[in-house]
Amino acid sequence: MEKSPAEDPSKAGKQEEQGAEANAPKSGERPDQGKAPAPDHYRPDPQHQRDESVIPAPDVANAKYKHPILAQPPEALTGLRLEEQQKVAAGVTAVLKSMEFSWSEGGMARGTKGLLHMNQKDGFDCSSCAWPDPDHHRSVAEFCENGAKATASDADDKAAGPAFFARYSLAELSKMTDRDQNNAGRLTHPLVKRPGDNHYSPIEWPEAFTIIADNLNGLDSPNEAVFYTSGKVPNEPAFLFQLFAKLLGTNNLPDCSNMCHESSGAALSPTLGLGKGSVTLNDIHEAEVILIIGQNPGTNHPRMLTALQKAKRNGAKIISINPLLEAGLNHFKNPQDFMNPLRALGALMGDGTQITDLFLQVRVDGDMGVLRGIMKHLFEAEDRNPGQVVDRPFIDKYTTGFESFEQNIRNTSWEDIEEVSGISRAQLLEAANILATKQKIITCWAMGVTQQRQGVQTIQEIVNLHLLKGAIGKPGAGTCPVRGHSNVQGDRTMGVWEQPTKEFQDSLAKEFSFQPPYEHGYDTVEAIKAMYKGKTKVFFSLGGNLLAAGPDTEIIAEGMRKQKLTVFVGTKLNRGHLTTGETSLLLPCFTHLDVDMQKSGHQMTSCENSMGVVSQNKGVLVPLEGQMMSEVAILCGVAIATLGNKIDIADWVAMTENYDVIRDHISRVIPGFENFNEKLRRPGGFYLPNGPRERKFTTKNGKANFTTTDFEKNTLEPGQLVLMTIRSHDQFNTTIYEYNDRYRGIHGERRVLFMNRQDMAARGIEAKALIDITSHFKGEKRTVEKFVAVPYDIPQGNVAAYFPEANPLVPVGSVAKVSNTPTSKYVVVTVVPTLAVNSTQEYLEARVAAVS
Repeated sequence: MEKSPAEDPSKAGKQEEQGAEANAPKSGERPDQGKAPAPDHYRPDPQHQRDESVIPAPDVANAKYKHPILAQPPEALTGLRLEEQQKVAAGVTAVLKSMEFSWSEGGMARGTKGLLHMNQKDGFDCSSCAWPDPDHHRSVAEFCENGAKATASDADDKAAGPAFFARYSLAELSKMTDRDQNNAGRLTHPLVKRPGDNHYSPIEWPEAFTIIADNLNGLDSPNEAVFYTSGKVPNEPAFLFQLFAKLLGTNNLPDCSNMCHESSGAALSPTLGLGKGSVTLNDIHEAEVILIIGQNPGTNHPRMLTALQKAKRNGAKIISINPLLEAGLNHFKNPQDFMNPLRALGALMGDGTQITDLFLQVRVDGDMGVLRGIMKHLFEAEDRNPGQVVDRPFIDKYTTGFESFEQNIRNTSWEDIEEVSGISRAQLLEAANILATKQKIITCWAMGVTQQRQGVQTIQEIVNLHLLKGAIGKPGAGTCPVRGHSNVQGDRTMGVWEQPTKEFQDSLAKEFSFQPPYEHGYDTVEAIKAMYKGKTKVFFSLGGNLLAAGPDTEIIAEGMRKQKLTVFVGTKLNRGHLTTGETSLLLPCFTHLDVDMQKSGHQMTSCENSMGVVSQNKGVLVPLEGQMMSEVAILCGVAIATLGNKIDIADWVAMTENYDVIRDHISRVIPGFENFNEKLRRPGGFYLPNGPRERKFTTKNGKANFTTTDFEKNTLEPGQLVLMTIRSHDQFNTTIYEYNDRYRGIHGERRVLFMNRQDMAARGIEAKALIDITSHFKGEKRTVEKFVAVPYDIPQGNVAAYFPEANPLVPVGSVAKVSNTPTSKYVVVTVVPTLAVNSTQEYLEARVAAVS
């Protein structure tokens, strides 16, 4: 048998020499998935009760007077300029913006080299979104504008080193905007904030590891530590991170998925047997109907537009369901068309490809009403045309629960459907007519659905629609939750989960000869509560920015201040690094772009995209001068210092020197990763097992399960509105690249509130007026000041604002059922003209005194 690359150093980091992608599926084929699909049973009944005790609402508006280190972005306005909302996404402007960002951050040479290797089979995975790459041919420019921004940021040739942190105190750094913090440059040296200090200062790596070890080993219980993970972290360090936490003795493994797509896993696992989507990129191209719900692909997943364009050219109809008609849902000019002589003129002169055939401008939190209305119409159509609309053979063979589900839909009144959704019965009939005779149906959704109060139940209705039509487990049909960060899906596959299954823990126990914990740990919301209440003492963050990503910003900040130690592994400065525990470490690591040289040679890592393809990351840029380490090396150093003789130190040293050793461990622990090292070296990577894709539903009863959901209506007090948080175009997740949101016509400002014109008139608020926003939850109030009102095409009764600026309004106690995901897409607010803008000095001094 050929030796594993782990045993043959000459193979370390090298791709397999083969010209054809043997396992890549051709159009209309299902991919080779290896062994039988693995079960993924989501357990919605945590073994420990969630903490339901009330945390008092923080004094959000006055926090800036109480704490010199700002947890919220500064209120200083940066200069709003309004333009018309754009109707076309991408085009020449996107190309120019991509070049501008790439060359301004890392210089022309570094920037161009990074772009040309991004998403290539022998390159690195974009650190931005998790949209899949084509299995076969890939263009020279296999990236989008936001991917170019993320890569440019990672390729930054400026250094935020010891001199930078000596110059600025933590308080001074906190008064910078989030954009300026990110643009300060790459972190290059390990830093420490010692007790009583107001600056980060240099520290040597061995001492940093010792500080972490001393604090972790000094805990009364391993559950006093929290290990938080960003979805940007590749598979290999993610696997080590969760292994280290479990060797320590805790499942406190919150991650960004808890706040984003947890609702998808909670809905898909019990209904279909796998908490992931069921389609491939080729399926998108072949679909007859595509529903896009609660998603803005033009900004958040721009490469998806290329797939939608191909589907449209193949005859697909697209139904978009969203409170805002985003540019990417309207028209798309494909930059690749500029290189095609037959399409170049049209790409330059026209509006490009029309994406949406039917747009349903749903109210915030009203998607369940839309889905029920469509299915109610479909049942009525089936009554008129028996056997022509509902796929009874599929239902009878593969599913359970149909009768109860059918009655639930038929019993829902049209009055309730129209009230909740804001969509008329006639409009819903248009959607149903598009779907009625089709079976190649794909539904795509993102955080516009998952962060609703009934996000899990809404996704279960999506599944119901697919089961009703037999639209799953065949080419051109299935479910497509569109994930955010590059490896957020892969981190969960690697075991980063506070609710590990017994099967996963048993595999770890066998592979590493220890007794892992089986009780559930803290998810993100429960971790925030525990930190705030002083139940934890160490917070360790592998990437990410919990302070800016999570709900109730000031609650998170107070929880951080109560920790004895906070550890942040990152590539660039962010606001979350500044609100710290008594001692804090800021440890610089490599990005996907950086060449990672270890003892055995040039290393590669891997990521799993939204459609279950695992492919390589292999950096191409020489890291900046300094003392950065890889995430793997940092975690191995921490493990050796902390666990000592409790682990096989030689194994952890070997994993540092050759990442193939890590992959060999993974191959024996996680189903679907057999022969991991061999398969990763195939150009384009490999597909993981996916039962629903093959109509193998690995639920507990072996069937696909219809769900009978509750249908709740909102109740608002007079004057109240419903807020949703959104991203701008010049941002990815919590990283702010610029102050602009080009497609929505916003330039130079982020503290804006999008409002319906009638709602503005009813409150006497004019365009660009300064306003204060107050959220209301169970009698509590949270207020943010000095936002700018922007009239916009949004349903009456709804408003929208960017995160992280609006996150202080999201109560930590307001969560989706089952998934415990913060309801950032359902925040009840009131809006008034700002009270702070003309404040006298005496007024300001009184506010300072009041919080002293």
